[in-house]
Amino acid sequence: MYYETIFIVNPDISQENTEQITNDFVAKVEKAGGRIVKREYWGVRPLAYAIAKRKRGHYVLLVTDGEPQALEALERAIRLEERVIRSLTVKLDELTEEPSPLLKRKSADKDAASEESQAAAGESAPA
Repeated sequence: MYYETIFIVNPDISQENTEQITNDFVAKVEKAGGRIVKREYWGVRPLAYAIAKRKRGHYVLLVTDGEPQALEALERAIRLEERVIRSLTVKLDELTEEPSPLLKRKSADKDAASEESQAAAGESAPA
């Protein structure tokens, strides 16, 4: 069984601390007999609505595989972590190796920006 968990960490926490929180969650899943299939840090993003007077948060995606005990361990760890302001876990019908749509869009935006900068540099070069 594959499960996708997205959680949002308080934006006042640094990215390094967010990574440490994520590492702790991964360790708990592995200790419970599960494994992390995919892990993505989406960065600090705006929330759809304010949560605990915060309008932004660190978004993290974890896709887990394993027994229900592993998922229960992850969800329990998330509930006990006071720096996590929201989370959502859904069951996946199938696992894809592709990055999430959000990361695809970010990489496409970066590619377009680099192409524009190369084109601008090429136009300004003397002939």
